[in-house]
Amino acid sequence: MTSLQRKLLIFTVILAAIMELIDISIVNVALSHMSGNLGATLEDTSWVITAYAIANVIIIPITSFLSANLGRRNYYIGSIILFTFCSFMCGHSSNIWMLVFFRFLQGIGGGALLSISQVVVFELFPKDKQSTAGALFGAGIFIGPTIGPTLGGYITENYDWPWIFLINIPIGILVAISCYFLLKEPPVKPEISKVDWTGIALLAIGVGALQTVLERGEVEDWFETRYIIVLTAIAIVTLLAFIYWELKIDKPVVNLRVLKSKSLSIAAILTFVTGFGMFISIYISPVVAQRLLSFSPYQTGLLLLPGALFALVALKLCGTLLQKGVSPVIIIATGFLLFIYFNWRMSGISLDTSALEVATALIFRALGLALLTVPLTMLAVSSLDDKDVGQGAALNNMMRQLGGSFGVSIINTYIAHRYAEHRNVLISNVTPDNAKAMDRINAYISYFQHRGFAYNEARAKALKLMENIVTKQSSLLSYRDAFFLVGLFFALTLPLLLLVMSKSKKPKTNIILSDH
Repeated sequence: MTSLQRKLLIFTVILAAIMELIDISIVNVALSHMSGNLGATLEDTSWVITAYAIANVIIIPITSFLSANLGRRNYYIGSIILFTFCSFMCGHSSNIWMLVFFRFLQGIGGGALLSISQVVVFELFPKDKQSTAGALFGAGIFIGPTIGPTLGGYITENYDWPWIFLINIPIGILVAISCYFLLKEPPVKPEISKVDWTGIALLAIGVGALQTVLERGEVEDWFETRYIIVLTAIAIVTLLAFIYWELKIDKPVVNLRVLKSKSLSIAAILTFVTGFGMFISIYISPVVAQRLLSFSPYQTGLLLLPGALFALVALKLCGTLLQKGVSPVIIIATGFLLFIYFNWRMSGISLDTSALEVATALIFRALGLALLTVPLTMLAVSSLDDKDVGQGAALNNMMRQLGGSFGVSIINTYIAHRYAEHRNVLISNVTPDNAKAMDRINAYISYFQHRGFAYNEARAKALKLMENIVTKQSSLLSYRDAFFLVGLFFALTLPLLLLVMSKSKKPKTNIILSDH
């Protein structure tokens, strides 16, 4: 392979991974448009997000198995074609359930784009440049979820919602053609084993049920809804059965025995935490900017831009430090501290916080996550045998996705509860006995009377304005609490790094030898 072909293939597979990650979050801002256009309720339309997430989490842990049995080149190109075709069908769906169906299949195709792309990038770098490969792929992991909502908002505002899917078609075609000519089978082909249909079925049912509970729980008021209770029971039973079965048989579809590695186990937990923080922050930061600070989607995108640029520099620095032998534990700890600082700053925002202050805080978020992406991958595989590297990396990727799902679900519920509590406290102070509250209402009444309204109308408008102020302040306080909770969660899990301090001096560099 020539140098030009190598660079083109690296660019191609990273582009495919970014495309997959963007599609995780790009539809979030278009749900209301889809709902109105397809004549569906907002609750039904949210299944567009749920279906993709379920498919992703099911497929990611078994990509190593599918790649071994179908051939990596065939499986990867087939996944690209499936992803692209389903993008076309999503954009031309005539009803909500047709859209949900093809969105699920799109997620099945997308799972391979993330997992196999990572291995291909590592393969194309020599062993002494593996940290650079990690930094390049890390840039894709970071950029995808970051620009997804902004890109979705721009497309929806200036074109129409189907284009958030149709934009994938030319990219998918180019990626498929490039891989057809450039992508080869791995140097060391994984052993082909008998199909573990029982394991696949238990995984699909268990993870599918769990993901549905996480995605729909808050909307359906959790265990007040019967099907959420049923799915929770199914998830617990089938996932426990899956663990038992996979540990029992000789050739499991997901080799859970690799979790005997302390480094992988700790890295998986920290990757879960990272996914928790990454997806929560990219979910609630734009909401705060647009709903509370009154920024437009375009302005919100600009707030994220400086952080993204700093992150690219940090990813390059991270690769250089790892290459020079700096312990990944030190870099991970630094990333955690920076992300904790970001949450601490955001937990102190007010309705008067400027764009510069938010953009500055988001730079610390970006730097923290950038420093976590590469070393966590290296730490995860640092003590694994070559034959187990692919499975370990796949499990680590799955933990990031699950962390995001758990995070968004938990934070939505937490914000709703904190909003109700803050609202009750604020409302309890708006009484005739509170002189300051009465002075504020009387000032509003006077304002509206000067605008030509009769007293009764002016009073009604004043009370409505007071209601809006209470609502906005309650929302602000609940989001501040959410940022504080995420920072606290990161701080509490940071000591786990002490368990792997002695094993992380030299990160493993032969990650290129296996598929995941």
